[in-house]
Amino acid sequence: MKHFVALLFCIFLLNSNAFSQQRIRDLGIEPGVLPPGPKNSITDVDGVKVGHTSLIKGDSVRTGVTAILPHEGNIFKQKVPAAVFVGNGFGKLAGSTQIEELGNIETPIILTNTLNVATGMNALIKYTLNQKGNEDVRSVNAVVGETNDGYLNDIRGQHVKIEDVISAIENADTEVEEGNVGAGTGTICFGFKGGIGTSSRNLPESLGGYTVGVLVQTNFGGNLQIDGAPVGEVLDQFSFRDRIMDSADGSCMIVVATDAPLDTRNLKRMAKRAILGLAKTGGIASNGSGDYVIAFSTSEENRVPYKIESDLLEKKVVPNDLMSPIFMAAIEATEEAIFNSLFIAETMTGFKGRSIKALPMEKVIPILKKYNVIKE
Repeated sequence: MKHFVALLFCIFLLNSNAFSQQRIRDLGIEPGVLPPGPKNSITDVDGVKVGHTSLIKGDSVRTGVTAILPHEGNIFKQKVPAAVFVGNGFGKLAGSTQIEELGNIETPIILTNTLNVATGMNALIKYTLNQKGNEDVRSVNAVVGETNDGYLNDIRGQHVKIEDVISAIENADTEVEEGNVGAGTGTICFGFKGGIGTSSRNLPESLGGYTVGVLVQTNFGGNLQIDGAPVGEVLDQFSFRDRIMDSADGSCMIVVATDAPLDTRNLKRMAKRAILGLAKTGGIASNGSGDYVIAFSTSEENRVPYKIESDLLEKKVVPNDLMSPIFMAAIEATEEAIFNSLFIAETMTGFKGRSIKALPMEKVIPILKKYNVIKE
């Protein structure tokens, strides 16, 4: 009898492990047609690094910080071409107007929660002023985005501190954790646990050979579709299922990086396409959602120096007629990054005992097999 029980327990463990949280490609799901980069991450774009500070304390603190560094040098001294696209503007993206006006980014990009945007700004200012070579700097355009994690996190406590932001910057690396980490620690997506996700696409040499990488902070609603399969509908979990007007709001921060030499105009065009990736997952950019895309190019020859030493800057840029493959890469990488944020995230209990369950893989996998997303 003991041996029989032990056998049943082993079978249970095997079945449980089969449905553990994994990146979607580990399960045989391959959205789109373009190949991912080696890490399938935003850090496949050379020079880009990502750092997290995750704050999980007691039964009420479920929040954090995610930092994206466009390159390893002094970003203020060597600014990167950039653009912002607003899918729906019910949110706070500090620094967006200067990006819109001047077309560049001069600090790391910080993602956090809604009520800690000011903390993120203060930390970026402190970090930039303290960098070697910035002794004469008197103005810093800190770039900070957010989503509201107030369901699982005691957001009014403003638990993120300046040192948490600086720690995320200083610990940035090319290996990117996903799921319940950093700015995604307390987020919710399609009614399931959301978080941080990332993905990338490599274009063949015949299409430029460029890399496009995406990182997302998912905290939004809609009707989940995975590579065309109506997962939300089959699970009977989607916005407005009960005709209640409070179940779709949230936000999604999307950061798109590329090594393609793009100017701010075509970066903005690329950023617009990232919203199409969000739509492919079933996101609806609801009235109360802050859906923002920040796009930048790491191309060294197009960086903007803090001090200009000549009357003209020379740049090489991808022409309009060759942008479409880059658009496609941004769409596909955004879609997959959102899926990774969901597939990696785990069930979390937080503020006031509230609990949000992870995507139920034991139910999702059979749906994906039924709709031939996962081939038998």
